[in-house]
Amino acid sequence: MKLLTPEFGLLIWTLVAFLVVFFILKKMAWPAIIKGLRDRENTITESLATAQKVKEEMAQMKSENEALLASAREERATMLKEARETKEKMISEAKELAKTEANKIILEAQAAIETQKMSAMIDVKNQVGKLVIEVSEKVLRKELGSKEAQEAHIKGLVDGVKLN
Repeated sequence: MKLLTPEFGLLIWTLVAFLVVFFILKKMAWPAIIKGLRDRENTITESLATAQKVKEEMAQMKSENEALLASAREERATMLKEARETKEKMISEAKELAKTEANKIILEAQAAIETQKMSAMIDVKNQVGKLVIEVSEKVLRKELGSKEAQEAHIKGLVDGVKLN
């Protein structure tokens, strides 16, 4: 039963040992432990603040990215619209140029046809004239084969000239 009820001297020495250890711990260990706890608390607080700040920055960046994306979409739509307008303008200009060139070629072709037609008509008239002269010459030679017929014909032409 002696183990359950300690003696007074043992209690004092235990108390003295406890107080010595307590004061040594208070002077040496507690400041380091408290400093470590405060540092950890500060680190956690700073980490939470940094995390909150990063979260806010991420939200801001997200909204900025959405705004940039929206403006990029608008710019893309504008560029596509401008490209379509440019394409349509180029096509219409090419059509107008082609119409102008076609009209020019048609007018030149009509002028060339008219020139060739006139040339052909003159050529035909010249050939008809030559044929008429040749036929007339042959007919006159045949009819005016004798000298008396030639003199009679000349006399008729002279009489016809005098009347006019």
